[in-house]
Amino acid sequence: MYKKILLLLIAICLVSCHASKPAIVTSKNAAPTKQRTVVQTTKKASYKKPDSKNFDSHNNKRKAENEVIESTSRTVVSNDIIDHYIYAYKNVAMGNMKTYGIPASIILAQGILESGAGKGDLAVRSNNHFGIKCHKDWAGDSVRHDDDSAQECFRKYNDPSESYRDHALFLTGKKRYATLFDYKKDDYKAWAKGLRAAGYATDPKYPDKLMSYIERYKLDQYDALVLGNKYDFSQSQSVIAAYTSVPENPNFSYYEVQKGDTLYSISKKFNILIDEIKKSNNLNDNTISIGQRLVVK
Repeated sequence: MYKKILLLLIAICLVSCHASKPAIVTSKNAAPTKQRTVVQTTKKASYKKPDSKNFDSHNNKRKAENEVIESTSRTVVSNDIIDHYIYAYKNVAMGNMKTYGIPASIILAQGILESGAGKGDLAVRSNNHFGIKCHKDWAGDSVRHDDDSAQECFRKYNDPSESYRDHALFLTGKKRYATLFDYKKDDYKAWAKGLRAAGYATDPKYPDKLMSYIERYKLDQYDALVLGNKYDFSQSQSVIAAYTSVPENPNFSYYEVQKGDTLYSISKKFNILIDEIKKSNNLNDNTISIGQRLVVK
C-alpha cells in the first residue's frame, strides 16, 4: 500500500513538470517580437528630411520672403510685391531724377518704405506714397491717419504719380532740403543721411533702411541709367530681369501711359481686355503710372 502511494506521488510530479514547459516556450517566443519592435522604431527615427538648401541649389529664382515695413503703417509684403512696385514706378522715378535732380534710387527706396510697397494704408486709401502731411500750404483733399499723433492730416491724390511729383516738389521747394542738392546724384548714401539730418523723418534708422532697399534691390542702377554711367548688371539682381515676359521685343506693341489714363481707358483704346493687359505686364493690381510702358500687343 505504501509503495502504491509513493508511485502515485511520483506520477503527479512528472505530470506537473511537463505542464510547465509551454510557459517557458511562450516566454522565449515573446522576446524576439519585442526586439523587432525596438529595431523598427529606431529605423523610422533615423530618416531625415531633404536639406532645403541642397534641394534648391540648382534653382536660380529668389525664394519668396516676407518682410515687415513700418512707416506710417505696419505692412507685411513679399519681395515679389516689392519687385512689382519697383517695376511699376522706376520710369516715374527716373523721370523725376531728370527733371528735379533727386536720385531715382532714393525716390524708389522712399516710396517702398513710406508706402509699404504700395500696400500701406495711406497708399491704398489716398495714393499717398511718401507719407507727406497736409501742412499749411496744402489746399487739396486729405485723409486722417494716426502717425506721430492721433488722426493727423495727410495729403490725398487721385493717382500715385501725383504723389511722386508732389514728393519732388516738396524736396525742391523747402529750404531745409537745399543742402541735399549739393550732393552727387549717384551718392545715395549721402542723400539718405541728408534726408534724416534735414528732418524728413524722425526715425534714427531711416537712412539705414533706405540704403538697405537700394543695395538689396540694386536701385542705384536707375541712377546710372539716367546719368549714363556704366553699371555692372552681371552682379545685379535686376528688377527688369524678373519680368522676362515683358521683353523689348519688336514684335510687341507698346504704349506709354499718359496723364488721365486708366487700365480701362487703355483697354478700350486698343480693344483688349484689362486682364490681358495685366497678364502681359505682370501687374498684380490696376495701379499704373505716367511714363510707364505697357505691352498692348
